Amino acid sequence: MRYSSQVKPISYLKANTAEVLTQLAEQKKPLIMTQNVEAKATLKNIASLKETQETLALLKILTLGNQDVAAGKTKPAADIIARLRAKKKSN
Repeated sequence: MRYSSQVKPISYLKANTAEVLTQLAEQKKPLIMTQNVEAKATLKNIASLKETQETLALLKILTLGNQDVAAGKTKPAADIIARLRAKKKSN
C-alpha cells in the first residue's frame, strides 16, 4: 500500500481536524502524522481498527494452533467425532 498521499504534518491535523475525520471515514486508509519531518503516529477510523484487531486475533489463534500441531497436542478428528456421538447417545 502506498502511503505517500496519506502523510501529513501534525499542523495539518490541527488546522483540518473535521476534514481529516471525514477523510478517514470515507477512505478507510490510515493517515500518517509527522512531527519535525519524522513519522510519529497513525490515525485510523474505528471500523478499520476493529478489523485490524480481529485479524490479529485470528492470526494469533492460527499461530497457537500451529504450535499445538508442532508439539503433537492434537487428536484425529474422527476420534473426537466418535467421542461426541457416544456422549450424545448417553444423554
